[in-house]
Amino acid sequence: MLSIPSRSGALPSTVPAISAGGNFDFAALRRREFARLDELGHCYLDYTGSALYGVSQVNAQAQLLAAGLFGNPHSESSTARASTAIIEQARAEVLRFLGVDETSHLVCFTANSSAALKLVAESYPFGADRPLLLSADNHNSINGVREYARRAGAAIRVLPLNAELELDDPESVIDAVATAGAGLLAFPAQSNFSGALHPLSLVRYARERGLQVMLDIAAFAPSHAVDLRVCPADFVALSFYKLFGYPTGLGALVMRRDVVPLLRRPWFAGGSVRYASVQADLHRLQDGAEGFEDGTPNFLGIAALAAGFGLLREVGMERLAAHVASLSVRLLDSLQSLRHANGAPLVLVYGPHDRTVRGGVVTFNLLDQQGAVVPYATVEVAARDAGISVRGGCFCNPGAAEAAFGQEPARLAQCLGRLADGFTPQRLADCSGRAVGAIRASLGLASNASDLDRLVDLLTRFAASS
Repeated sequence: MLSIPSRSGALPSTVPAISAGGNFDFAALRRREFARLDELGHCYLDYTGSALYGVSQVNAQAQLLAAGLFGNPHSESSTARASTAIIEQARAEVLRFLGVDETSHLVCFTANSSAALKLVAESYPFGADRPLLLSADNHNSINGVREYARRAGAAIRVLPLNAELELDDPESVIDAVATAGAGLLAFPAQSNFSGALHPLSLVRYARERGLQVMLDIAAFAPSHAVDLRVCPADFVALSFYKLFGYPTGLGALVMRRDVVPLLRRPWFAGGSVRYASVQADLHRLQDGAEGFEDGTPNFLGIAALAAGFGLLREVGMERLAAHVASLSVRLLDSLQSLRHANGAPLVLVYGPHDRTVRGGVVTFNLLDQQGAVVPYATVEVAARDAGISVRGGCFCNPGAAEAAFGQEPARLAQCLGRLADGFTPQRLADCSGRAVGAIRASLGLASNASDLDRLVDLLTRFAASS
């Protein structure tokens, strides 16, 4: 019998829990888990792009791989059973993180959150009586769902944004769509563009009116607790590298069991079928999660999840949320206080004015003394040269970007048509007369006040020299 190392998710016993006078010591955690940041002199502010992995995660995975034997789980050998056990324990770990268990939900492992969303998109029964309702603020992974809906003849409606990039009276649009008594609402819990926290109350509101809800928590879950008993979304998508940095290439679709029969998969693959016949031209999908997992799951990557969840448990999601919120407010205050010598603002920040409805994302443009936007790429290069990781562009979220930059629909369509074969953000900006692209600083577990000071100092010096 093959011995499987414990996958409780606890950190190795040689790693002490960090506290200081009853309060969690984030500085000590940074020294223990992320010392390479300071050793390399790097300022990392791209947590919405990817979290950073901790040293304890690397050590736990190395120990597991060195001590164990793990084979393809689609077998009954001892090595296959070892992998299957790890996969099933990981499913339970994901559900525990989301406040539910296998009696009500199932976990399908995917390549990332985009693949999880595509699973729903290709399997959902869109049609004339089942429309699609999207928020304007969405990652392209959700925007792409409209192509499946359009192909099926479904109506497509969009929840608009207000000037602060919050959803603008979404209930009225939901009410209009829900008159048919069916359909799919898809939106993010947190904007990956502005950091706006969209109301999770919309989940119950939509479900009470007969809609299913697909919730993207990829940007939200890394620094907020998620309880699917309170927020009963039908489909939830996340990527684990955004939670705790490692492993990459692994995400999950978490589904309510009572909604699974609604889905119809358009194809099948190796591990997803109970049987398939060429001569009889028949197949039968596996029950449960396996029917939605294509081919051999990333079993060694899945094995790394326990250590990542263990690190988050040590910190505690409430403490992590408070830590990120505090730093976000500090960064917002610092950026909005910056002025040119003539008194003009140095920075234009996008998103809600209310700090309580913002996550750990601050998206902004640098302005010159006349108030014109400095091209984001110029600022991004200066940050790179200064050893600061931020993100530049529209962050795969065209809806929020268009609203933030004040793009006019008719003019935008005209410019995109004209630039179809030679599109660049700068050419679109020149054509539309509007900014295209911004700088995004996003905060996470290892962020500290010194990181924020480095960014603010860079922007101040950059503006003075330009």
